[in-house]
Amino acid sequence: MTSIDRPDAPSRIAAHSPRLRRARCLVCYWDAGHALIAHPYPYGRPTPLPPPSAAVLAAFDDWTTAAEALPDLSPLTDAVGHLHARGLLLAEGTPEAARDAELAAHWDGWAPQAPFLHYTSQDGVPPTGLIPPASGPFTTYPYARRLRLPDQPTDLTAPFGDVLYQRRTHYAFAAAPVPLATLSRLLTAVFAPTEHLGSTPQGALFRRTSPCAGARQELEAYLAIRDVAAVPPGWYHYNVAEHSLELLTEGCTGAQIIEACDDQAWTGEAAFLVVLSAVVARQLTHHPGPRSYRVCLLDAGHLGQTFTLTATALGLASFQLAAFRDSTLATRLGLDNITQTPLHLLGAGLPADAAVLTPAESEHQEPGTT
Repeated sequence: MTSIDRPDAPSRIAAHSPRLRRARCLVCYWDAGHALIAHPYPYGRPTPLPPPSAAVLAAFDDWTTAAEALPDLSPLTDAVGHLHARGLLLAEGTPEAARDAELAAHWDGWAPQAPFLHYTSQDGVPPTGLIPPASGPFTTYPYARRLRLPDQPTDLTAPFGDVLYQRRTHYAFAAAPVPLATLSRLLTAVFAPTEHLGSTPQGALFRRTSPCAGARQELEAYLAIRDVAAVPPGWYHYNVAEHSLELLTEGCTGAQIIEACDDQAWTGEAAFLVVLSAVVARQLTHHPGPRSYRVCLLDAGHLGQTFTLTATALGLASFQLAAFRDSTLATRLGLDNITQTPLHLLGAGLPADAAVLTPAESEHQEPGTT
């Protein structure tokens, strides 16, 4: 049993009056039962806070004694000890305080969102909330206008080694439309089913060319098409069951693409974008714990890698983006950003005649490739 778990911690705090500080690695939130929860990380447990406790935590922003922080101490002595016992207040000079300061400094640029997600989804944390109903494996828009894509085999006979070493992240594109047959082959190779695996209580399962945890295929492909031959510009959903494009919003301009891509001007030259949107319930019914969100991000990375390699084999210039405006994309595509939410962004066009940039040069978003 560690010092913060000892049941005599409250009386020890009152007797010896050590200097205390609120944990830096701490997130507070309200749970479904309307209780205020304090959740220290990486190893702390969620702790309900009685009303006076929040004021006590606020008083210990830096090292101080209970008497200094709370001159009228007597009614709150138990609260101070309780918060210390739960790891919300840390005693000066202890290993717990040193680790808290080290972790807070190391993750400072990403705190609190990234470290809180990282540490509270470690080690198979069990689920605490309600699991949404099962979602079917295919998303369709029954009333959308459809463009049936050509059924043509995808020619991927290029040597794998050549494709692997020729892959680049492109920042410039030719001012010419991508052939529809090329787009069709790309979507088939990356997103279409390669094998049907039967049914489960959560719905039918199928495989793609990329790995996916539990074959839940929670990621749907949506497209912003600006310059593809025989396809009117617009925002579409790729219907994998029918191999068709479902029109969601008419019109797609370079300016709209730039806005969606966080004002990165070079993206406006891309012929099309592919937005990978997670249908949360599909993976959540398979992995109900918070670690499931990591699984979705990994699956998005798998599809992104397959996309870029396939695009290279088909003679396209491609890229992947983590910097984009989630809410803008959700609005354009009619997603609620709750049950379906954008996770990753891909794009491509025909390659331009441009010099290859070094990774350092590409950080400045100059035209070219990396």
